[in-house]
Amino acid sequence: MNKALSPSLYYTLIVSLGGFIFGFDASVISGAIGFIDAQFSLSEWEQGFVVSSPTLGALFAMLFAGAVSDAIGRRKALIIVAALYLVSSVCSALAPNYLTLVFARFIGGIAFCSLIIAPVYISEISSPENRGKMVSVNQLNIVFGFALSYFSNYYFLQLSSSNLDWVVALGIDTQTWRYMLGLEAIPALLWLCLLFTVPRSPRWLVMKGYKAEAESTIKTLFSQHQASAQLSEIKSSLKQKTWSLKERLGFVTAKSMRYPLMVGVILAIAQQITGINVIFFYAPTIFEQSGVGTDAAFMQAVWIGLVNVAFTIIAMLTIDRWGRKPLLIIGLTGVIISMSICAYGFKQATYQLNNEAIAEVSELDESLSVSLSSMGNEVFRSDVAFKNALKATLSEAQYQAHQKTLLNAAISMNAPLVLFGIIAFVASFAMSLGPVMWAMLAEIFPNQARALAISLVGVINSLTSFSVQLVFPWELATLGAAMTFAIYGAFAVIGLICVVTLFPETKGRSLEQIAQELTPQSKS
Repeated sequence: MNKALSPSLYYTLIVSLGGFIFGFDASVISGAIGFIDAQFSLSEWEQGFVVSSPTLGALFAMLFAGAVSDAIGRRKALIIVAALYLVSSVCSALAPNYLTLVFARFIGGIAFCSLIIAPVYISEISSPENRGKMVSVNQLNIVFGFALSYFSNYYFLQLSSSNLDWVVALGIDTQTWRYMLGLEAIPALLWLCLLFTVPRSPRWLVMKGYKAEAESTIKTLFSQHQASAQLSEIKSSLKQKTWSLKERLGFVTAKSMRYPLMVGVILAIAQQITGINVIFFYAPTIFEQSGVGTDAAFMQAVWIGLVNVAFTIIAMLTIDRWGRKPLLIIGLTGVIISMSICAYGFKQATYQLNNEAIAEVSELDESLSVSLSSMGNEVFRSDVAFKNALKATLSEAQYQAHQKTLLNAAISMNAPLVLFGIIAFVASFAMSLGPVMWAMLAEIFPNQARALAISLVGVINSLTSFSVQLVFPWELATLGAAMTFAIYGAFAVIGLICVVTLFPETKGRSLEQIAQELTPQSKS
């Protein structure tokens, strides 16, 4: 162990490396999907499924993650998760076809259950006054993973067009997406090895009757005074009632659990239904819709990653000072404003292929000149109308091959305004819904049912995320960008009303104190 760090922080950093891998795994597809689409000729729904298949795997895993981590321990569950990330990254990079790629990414999605196991472990080795910051370290690593994936995607994109001998020899110029996806194997292997060095959760050890090991671990993690208080509270909470698996499975119907479950479910839905993973996973696609080129779209995605990191750090510095609820209110207000800006920006856009633009794109395909002549100088007021006109004019093969180029040539809009709106949205999310949700979920449920309750809420979170990601390509093609962002803003309004009227504040209190206040009948 590194003596320069406190034991709790040292082990938190190791466990939260899984957050980094999750962030990288989840967002690296944003750069790869265009290349995958070109290689496998995907439909809009197939694109959505390639992007969202990990979330489907996460949905499956969340059903069992809580019970598994209760049965075998947080540490052992995380070791299995790390192995799944490693297998998924290698298989994704080597996938010979669409179905194999979807299955490999589904396996990686099963590992996404680290999102609920890691915060539980971290909360169980942290002191009350630092717990919010410690759990937020996992969220910080997630956004570091997002940022690095954008940087690596941009780097591989530049390499693919460099014509360097070693790039051609390694096939990076023709198999760019495989290198993008395969890079994840390096941190996954490192995390797998490091997890064998962390101790088992003291609260889990006490629940399982390993009291001597629990006491030893607590004394390692905390000062003598803190260790005594922590051990006393853990033992007291577990003496109140020890729940069997059957009782824990039935906790959903318990009247005392309705309020914390309601809070957890609202958080889980609000975090995803406002569109954050659409921004992360489709960032270059969204920016290309605003008329910038591919290189510029990838570079702007890098800015998203940097802003995400900066505002997650702000959340870490304020979550235990300002509290969870104020951050949620500030963040959701920012989401509403930023999504309104994006919707307005796309609503004001116009699309027109003048003769000069038609001549330019016809250099790529001479047949386009004749096909597009009927659209010459016609002005379209929405992206949907323009795309529908292209589909009616071009063959399916022409449309798939040249859609992005034609969109870039035709669009006229305030692209900086949309960029500002998206960056403001990411900033608002990063200082609120991102870290606060996982901090609160690790706090509001009693010890005996914490992992199982978070698992249930995680299922709802994953289901929401999967639905939003799967539907987005269809929304973009059918409803248009302006309406899509307006819908996300409307959901944020509903989330803000729920937070203001229904949510408690949990900062500065022990897990046991919070459980007693929110689930008073759990004491009997």
